[in-house]
Amino acid sequence: MAERIVTGFHAIEEKVLKAKDSKKAEGIKIIYSKMGPRVKKIIAAAKEAGIPVSQADDKTLDSMVQSLPETSRDHRGIVLSLSGEQAKTQNLVEFNEWINASQSKDENERQTVVVLDSVTDPHNVGAIIRSCDQFGASLVVIPDHRGARDISNNEVIARSSAGSSAWVPVAVVTNLVRAVQDLKNIGFWVYGADAGGSSLQQTKFAPKSVIVMGSEGTGIARLLEEQCDSIVSIPTCGKIDSLNVSVAAGVLLYENYRQSL
Repeated sequence: MAERIVTGFHAIEEKVLKAKDSKKAEGIKIIYSKMGPRVKKIIAAAKEAGIPVSQADDKTLDSMVQSLPETSRDHRGIVLSLSGEQAKTQNLVEFNEWINASQSKDENERQTVVVLDSVTDPHNVGAIIRSCDQFGASLVVIPDHRGARDISNNEVIARSSAGSSAWVPVAVVTNLVRAVQDLKNIGFWVYGADAGGSSLQQTKFAPKSVIVMGSEGTGIARLLEEQCDSIVSIPTCGKIDSLNVSVAAGVLLYENYRQSL
């Protein structure tokens, strides 16, 4: 597998922390050009984790990030390189395996799954994953079509999630309707986010909840919406017609989390 380059202080710090926790530093290395306070902190953590560190000039780092999306090319003097097994996205899980593991948990244990239908902007996906980490979501489900492409190697998602994509499990499925049906079969209650539904203020989330987020343009696909047990709307007072999908997901996830406290 080809080398994968990670940029962004948050994303690099989370990769280093995960390597330290798992004691798996093979295939990871840090290359830096400037020793600022943040870079110095990352390098110290990398050395503690057993990650090799080397210095190069800015031109070398510029060439390393050249193939990344434009928004990920600002390396700020440090990059993290992944090779071999490390180049694979470590948070990707098999959906059926996750389902099996979920069934073994206590039926009253709170679990939240976020399903993204036609959310194609990787910045939005990354921001939603960040909220999932902050508010304790158990899984994000993304379709292999009608979703952010190449989830397994997308540094825009990694940067937008501020490193949270290293921690939040993500499953890529071929059929979202079938995936939601499987979740319902093991006791999950499904909430679709859309205008015209029940107010979030009157919504009581079940301990095992699925939150379905649709495209800002077309909303949730009809067949998927038919699987929802409830449609939930967020009360607003603005002059534009809707919230950004990542903001809406954050609001719903916060309320779900708040009810568990």
